[in-house]
Amino acid sequence: MPTRHDIRNVAIVAHVDHGKTTIVDAMLKQAGAFAAHQHLDDRMMDSNDLEREKGITILAKNTAVKYHPKDGSAPITINIIDTPGHADFGGEVERGLSMVDAVVLLVDASEGPLPQTRFVLRKALQANMPVILCINKTDRPDSRIDEVVNDTYDLFLDLDATEEQIEFPIVYACGRDGVASLTKPEDGTVPADSDSLEPFFSTILAHVPAPVYDEEAPLQAHVTNLDADNFLGRIALVRVEQGELRKGQTVAWIKRDGTISNVRITELMMTEALTRKPAEVAGPGDICAVAGFPDIMIGETLADTENPIALPLISVDEPAISMTIGTNTSPMVGRGGSGKGADAKSAVKDRKVTARQVKDRLDRELIGNVSLRVLDTERPDAWEVQGRGELALAILVEQMRREGFELTIGKPQVVTQIIDGKVHEPVERMTVDVPEEHMGAVTQLMGVRKGRMDNMSNHGSGWVRMEFVVPSRGLIGFRTEFLTNTRGTGIAHSIHEGHEPWFGQLVTRNNGSLVADRSGSVTPFAMINLQERGVLFTEPGTEVYEGMIVGENSRADDMDVNITKEKKLTNMRAASADNTENVVPPRKLSLEQSLEFCRDDECVEVTPEAVRIRKVVLDQKERSRSASRAKSGK
Repeated sequence: MPTRHDIRNVAIVAHVDHGKTTIVDAMLKQAGAFAAHQHLDDRMMDSNDLEREKGITILAKNTAVKYHPKDGSAPITINIIDTPGHADFGGEVERGLSMVDAVVLLVDASEGPLPQTRFVLRKALQANMPVILCINKTDRPDSRIDEVVNDTYDLFLDLDATEEQIEFPIVYACGRDGVASLTKPEDGTVPADSDSLEPFFSTILAHVPAPVYDEEAPLQAHVTNLDADNFLGRIALVRVEQGELRKGQTVAWIKRDGTISNVRITELMMTEALTRKPAEVAGPGDICAVAGFPDIMIGETLADTENPIALPLISVDEPAISMTIGTNTSPMVGRGGSGKGADAKSAVKDRKVTARQVKDRLDRELIGNVSLRVLDTERPDAWEVQGRGELALAILVEQMRREGFELTIGKPQVVTQIIDGKVHEPVERMTVDVPEEHMGAVTQLMGVRKGRMDNMSNHGSGWVRMEFVVPSRGLIGFRTEFLTNTRGTGIAHSIHEGHEPWFGQLVTRNNGSLVADRSGSVTPFAMINLQERGVLFTEPGTEVYEGMIVGENSRADDMDVNITKEKKLTNMRAASADNTENVVPPRKLSLEQSLEFCRDDECVEVTPEAVRIRKVVLDQKERSRSASRAKSGK
């Protein structure tokens, strides 16, 4: 069959923070994608604000480099897909793999294969793709290259790789310095026999199959991603499988429901480095962007008008975690950061507080996020949103918050399945790296969460690696407690492992809440008196309302407190007047920590300025009546 030797399509997959985006930066620079005087940011592919703040890749993105071989032959276009390393964004990985012919598996020279390494590699092997192994960060002082390579071979065998897939080439690299080699360097050193990524480029050209096509086949192009432009409207990123796409061409648009309509391509663009440039034609194997399709969705096909043949839809794993997202129902809805009314200077204009606005935003998210689901609930102003994991849903809420939405978020729950008449819940494989002295604390923490240990290894460096299989429910709220018990030294990563029968009741939070019993402003006097009751979350001067959670109780039950109490002033001088008392700084909770902290009868209020935890039922008397009814079984 005819082959296009001038193009290669490859995805870079790895665990979180193993250096994917950094090595793509180096590839772009060394391929001459930028002028010498251009100012370049680190991690150029992480263009999203949240990606830069959190230091992780959230969205799969593509770039293209023109590589000029050293033998002087014609330049070759290498399309690179930078995929997320976090399993919560697995839908992005699956989309990315549908665009390429091979993958580069990046593994940290010290940490070795971790849960997300297993996840992304399993997806690549299922798609029957060849793999290039790149051992990155060889310059780390604690690198152990031989052990990591052996661990990777074990992982391939564990995932039932074929003989051809196990015979993978190995490249050793230091992405930060832009150096790669085919010769193994000493542990803790940069490869010495190379000063560029030339061996990495040549390995890609040698082992990534060039796209093959049938000259007689009709047009087929797969929609793998979506973008938007103020002038062109919705833009579809497509990979051309057969035939050619041309600007101005009329094509058959095969939708998800099987209906077909003829549409004209108004604009065709090809990616060069980080920009899209107009083009006239795209052939088999090309990844291009087309405009002219107002409601096109991921997974649909552009085909020949006379002989339309649909490509298979992109399939993704089932969601494991859900949370309720609805409009803000607190007494402070529509107010500014100080909560003093809409006429205050801090009030934000164009606040989005209605159910229609929230539903429209969730519907828009479904267009580009293939792993998300939105279901109706009994309430007209709240919806159940299902996703891969807690982080993926928290990222969605954070994006909406920055766009001016005010929301009420329910406690994250697991999505169960009925298998053979029994309730099954999702389980995760958790890999934990901790110093030896914290091993007992972590084992006890996982025991409470019904986790069972599958494997334990000691590398002799004072650190222990343990693998647990634990229900996803048990990991909601786990991270904060884990970091506290290991004094911030522990590293934990988890990945979805399937479904197992319901594990029974889990009690993951032993302490109750301190709940404000009236509206008002927090005073230092009240805070000093309440400090011995538990840990406070609010600062002096913060506006609170009845039912808002202002701290964590030191005991198991909830306690209603008056955090707005003021010191009574008299003209008598007290004997203790000269004693000064200090207010302990409150614990500031992020959005993720607030969601972890929630109990079943609590929820999180999210506004552009503040994140507050509150009771679902604000009225103190009504909560007491509900508790009494629950105890008596009525």
